[in-house]
Amino acid sequence: MNNSSSILSGQQLNALDLGQLQSLRNGVHADEAGAIRKSAQQFEALFTQMMLKSMRDALPGDSGLGEQGDFYQGMYDQQLSLSLSSGKGMGLADLLVQQLTQAKSAAAPAAANAGAAASQYQSVAAKADVQASAPSGAGEAWPPTDAQDFIDKIRPHAERAAQALGVPARAIMAQAALETGWGKHVSRDSDGGSSFNLFGIKANKSWSGDRVQTATQEYSNGAFAAERASFRSYDSLGDAFDDYVSFLKDNPRYLNALRADSVQGFAQGLQKAGYATDPGYAGKIVDVANSSNMSAALDSARNRISV
Repeated sequence: MNNSSSILSGQQLNALDLGQLQSLRNGVHADEAGAIRKSAQQFEALFTQMMLKSMRDALPGDSGLGEQGDFYQGMYDQQLSLSLSSGKGMGLADLLVQQLTQAKSAAAPAAANAGAAASQYQSVAAKADVQASAPSGAGEAWPPTDAQDFIDKIRPHAERAAQALGVPARAIMAQAALETGWGKHVSRDSDGGSSFNLFGIKANKSWSGDRVQTATQEYSNGAFAAERASFRSYDSLGDAFDDYVSFLKDNPRYLNALRADSVQGFAQGLQKAGYATDPGYAGKIVDVANSSNMSAALDSARNRISV
């Protein structure tokens, strides 16, 4: 713990704050072997935390830890990334030191080369951050930062889908929140972009669009079991909701669900029609719809509209 803490000299590591890369730039400008080594270790720690965050975001479903649990999980990942990067680390710092040292011995002035090397830090880190969080749909920042941000992003699409299906928009938003852990756990494509599959719709033989392979939990013989399955992938949130509407309307088995005029009736209709294998699926949708997170997010949205 002491070795890892000394790397940042008391500063809090945050993989999402690329403003910290300015300190890395300053360290390289110092043109000292010790400063270069320290800056390289800082970058390796940042990059390691980015990878940890990307890996956790790629996991399907809600973590079940809650907001406080997610907070402590983030703190743990920070310390883990520091520990992994201390000492010899994973080798990335050594490679950066070698490249920076070679750059400084080139014909260009040392200060100019140091600035270019620091810019390389920022470029590589920015690329890693984009791969960890940027969506494949242009103009849509994803994943959302919290429940409020999630509801703000999907509400216009959910209201449009609700009107097309004749069911409560709150029920659709609750189902999307349940399936994705408020947008934190949406499957990703091979390029690291979001699939925008908010409703866990699998890609069967009739699906001709893009697809992603990801792990999922299915309930069978009285217990949940992990398996890998192929899921539909979309270019945007709008495409995801359009396909969700078509999926329900084109399947006669969901007719009773679409006749419901309440969250509970819609959720029970989905479960009875076999939308999910989880025997508690309907109850979980209702719980999310009535949760404090949902109520607060919708109240905030209504207040902003009224203003």
